[in-house]
Amino acid sequence: MKLLQTDIKNKVLQSMMTILDRKREAIIAANKKDLDLFDKSDRAMYDRLIVNEKKVDGMIQSIKEVMEQEDPVGKIKSERILENDLKIQNKTAPFGTIMIIYESRPDVTIEAAVLAFKANNKILLKGGKEAFHSNQILESCWHEALKENDLDTDWIKLMHMNRAETQEFLKNPTEKLDLIVPRGGERLIAFVKEHAKCAVLISGRGNNFLYVSKDADWDQSIKVILNAKTDKISACNALDKILVDTHIEGYQEKVKDLKKVLNENGVSILVDDKIREILPNEEVIEDEAIWHEEFLAMKCCLGAVDTLDEAIQKINKYSGGHSATIMTSQSNAAMEFMDQVDSAAVYHNASTRFTDGGQMGVGAELAISTDKLHHRGPLGLEQLVTNKYYVFGNGQIRV
Repeated sequence: MKLLQTDIKNKVLQSMMTILDRKREAIIAANKKDLDLFDKSDRAMYDRLIVNEKKVDGMIQSIKEVMEQEDPVGKIKSERILENDLKIQNKTAPFGTIMIIYESRPDVTIEAAVLAFKANNKILLKGGKEAFHSNQILESCWHEALKENDLDTDWIKLMHMNRAETQEFLKNPTEKLDLIVPRGGERLIAFVKEHAKCAVLISGRGNNFLYVSKDADWDQSIKVILNAKTDKISACNALDKILVDTHIEGYQEKVKDLKKVLNENGVSILVDDKIREILPNEEVIEDEAIWHEEFLAMKCCLGAVDTLDEAIQKINKYSGGHSATIMTSQSNAAMEFMDQVDSAAVYHNASTRFTDGGQMGVGAELAISTDKLHHRGPLGLEQLVTNKYYVFGNGQIRV
């Protein structure tokens, strides 16, 4: 796609904010059609699907934040002049065409598109069938904003394909794809990795861990655990696994206290063999696969470890590489945990719920990447560009 001037891109975003505000009633009405057709037993997916006044305000705010950010395209990363007088610049450049495949959340139709467009990328949006009506009206809003500014609607396009058609498109795309971002569960990610023929950037599962060390502030730990587990169960940064150090003072009473607090807040627990010795009536974890599972529900696993190193090893073995927290009053222990745990975001005495573009100061995000190339963590505006070398000469040849 043609490189656009920053002011043109920002005019499109300004138009889009105005259109969303003007059409908010129609957007919410379209979303209601999706909600009425949805099986509400899947609480996490249903929560992600909802669009209300607050969600529309959030969409407008995310566009505003991106509009106010510096254009990431054409920034000089490095510059040097060689002995032969060749001048070499390394500058940021768009990826080209990005495809994002996602489930349920209509606000991704806004956030993904605004980021890709501001970074001068074309974006193909493949939303789930459960958000069909919501995504359709949001696409029409984008197209109206593009047309108002004399731009082709191909910049932002919703893909109306079923699973079989999507599979065929990934294997034999009808246009050049430069990057695919699957944003959803493990089945979706595996599907895309199996069939895609271009680069895939994984927005991985959550399955986040919190370790209560022997030196933790217990009251603070309870507060953080409740926030991480119950604040928003449908989020990929929600807490699923809790490890308690057996050497914490009053270990058995603290385990009982934690169980009581979790149950009082509607959270069911599964326990390992060590914890079952204290809580004999709780369901025991019999299948190791449960340690790998992202729940997206009001339940969690509670396990015991004897050392910091054991906690680190368990987290690195089972977590999704998304977020992990240590609760401790010892800064040395915290730093060892944060250095050794292999996750996109590591925390000391704080909730995993902060692994979010807006909360981390990045602004709107395309996804939370758990890949290590080319970026890990929130994929914001600055992460949706690649690089390109500009070499200026005056007749130099290599000899």
